[in-house]
Amino acid sequence: MPLRQFNDLGDLQAQVLDWLDKVANARIHQTTAEVPKERFQTVELRPLPPQVIEPLETENPMVHKDFAVKFDGNSYTTPPWAIGRKLTLKADQHTIWIYHKDKRICSHRRSWERKKRIENPTHVEQVKKLKRRQWQNKEIATFASLGEEFRQYLEMLPSSNLPLKKQVSNLLDLKDQYGVKSLSWAILKALRFKAFGADYIENILNQEMIPVTNHLPVKLKNEALNRIRLSEPTLNDYDAIALKRRRHP
Repeated sequence: MPLRQFNDLGDLQAQVLDWLDKVANARIHQTTAEVPKERFQTVELRPLPPQVIEPLETENPMVHKDFAVKFDGNSYTTPPWAIGRKLTLKADQHTIWIYHKDKRICSHRRSWERKKRIENPTHVEQVKKLKRRQWQNKEIATFASLGEEFRQYLEMLPSSNLPLKKQVSNLLDLKDQYGVKSLSWAILKALRFKAFGADYIENILNQEMIPVTNHLPVKLKNEALNRIRLSEPTLNDYDAIALKRRRHP
């Protein structure tokens, strides 16, 4: 019966339900050869299965010195404080999440390309701030002022995953024992072999030469005074003074 003949939609619904009960569900079905009303008296509808949760890929990568973890052929950055730590990485088809213990520390959109570095600008800025803060340290600034090879070595020291300030302090102690020229020679050799760390430098010096001085610097109770570093004097300065005195007796 055409829908327009009904003045009320409720009347149409009542008519349909009446037809289902008295006609459609009361006659023999051609496929099952059974009356639907009788068949469904013995059949119960089962609940729908629970929503299928997409399984997550899980790994435990190490954060490398470039403050990133490797996953599926790509690199994803983390906060720089996580360098050297083993984290938990979970990923689905679209996103990866990175956790330290049970706390999520960052997330990235998953890349399906290869050999890509996916960076969070916040992580990059944090690394820049850390580097600026480190170079403001007096001992690090003193070490860098000794020459270009010292600055190059300082740039590569973080790859040793050892405390930077302690490494620089140990290297300056070696300078006091062997002198700047010997330390410079050892550092140039270490750069060629990519050997980064105060222990490597000390081994090179021990194998090739003996300390210039036979006694260590005096150690004071005030550790801050022990950390004072003076610039290395040069003989050219003394020669200039001597020549000046000869000209003006």
